[in-house]
Formats: sequence, C-alpha cells, structure tokens
Amino acid sequence: MPVIRSIFVQEPFRNTDEYREVSEISDQLMAHLNDEAAQTLIEAANAPGQSSALVQASFLAFARELGFRDEARDLFASYENRAVRPDYYRPLTNTGILLEVERGKTTINNMDFLDFWKCHLCEHASYLFLMVPQELRQNSSMRPRREYNTVVKRMASFFAPRNYTNVRGLHVFGY
Repeated sequence: MPVIRSIFVQEPFRNTDEYREVSEISDQLMAHLNDEAAQTLIEAANAPGQSSALVQASFLAFARELGFRDEARDLFASYENRAVRPDYYRPLTNTGILLEVERGKTTINNMDFLDFWKCHLCEHASYLFLMVPQELRQNSSMRPRREYNTVVKRMASFFAPRNYTNVRGLHVFGY
C-alpha cells in the first residue's frame, strides 16, 4: 500500500525558505517510503503483533542520509523532564524537525497528541513529521482501525489560525 501524506502548515510560514527546506526533506522521505524495497519492509513491519521499532528500522538508514539522528538527547534540557526525546531529530538553520513513528498506540494511547506536544515544547524544532499506519490491526482477526484518517482529523484543528502553537508545520505520513 503506497504511503500517503497530509500536510498542515501555519499560513505565515507557508512561503518561507525555512518551510521550502522542510517540504524538500518531506518529499525526499516520501519518495523513499514509496520505493518498492521500502514498501516491502514497511508492509512486514506493520503486520499484527509488530512494533513501531520495526517500522523505524525499515527506513533508518535513509533518515540518517537526510540528516536525522535517532533518539536525540538534550533537546529538552531546559525542562524538568529532561529525558523526553523524539524518535528522530534533524536540525535546520534556525529550528528543526522531529520525526515520530507510531503504530499500535497511535490513538489508543493518544501518542499522536504526545508527539505533537513534544514538538510544541521543543526549543530546537518547529516541524513535526508523524508516521502512522493507514490501517492498524493489533491481531489478524480484528477489524482494521483507520489510524491515519483519525490522526489527520485530530491534528487539523491545531492549524486553524486561532489555535496556532509552536508547531509551524506537520506532515502526517500514512504507511
């Protein structure tokens, strides 16, 4: 199943060089995720009973080529809970991108909101790439949960001008 993407960006940042750079990185990641070899790995990683770590592993080498580093530490050093860290982080000139990968607990445990909150608080990142399953099956007998659609609906409200946060842009990738 091809990876799909929904993009949200605050209007004041839509036509900036900063956001153009974010978009280019997103486009490169999207192209890689839809490569035939990557698709095979992602499909196996999204099987019932698998963890988000397998999804991460399916594209880790490419994420590093794009400049992301995994389990970046010290991004929340000025907060009481210094142990908070994203799955991946990529610095930009004046900000950065957090990349979070979810699977089984995406909406069941509100991990999508937790990832958004992390980006909102992070002094080093104003952009979030959030990877979630299009369909989630915890086991082979259950009906699939439409995680991607749910996450997109939930996140859209943060990009209404009256609800702006420190997250300037969000790219939701549905794998």
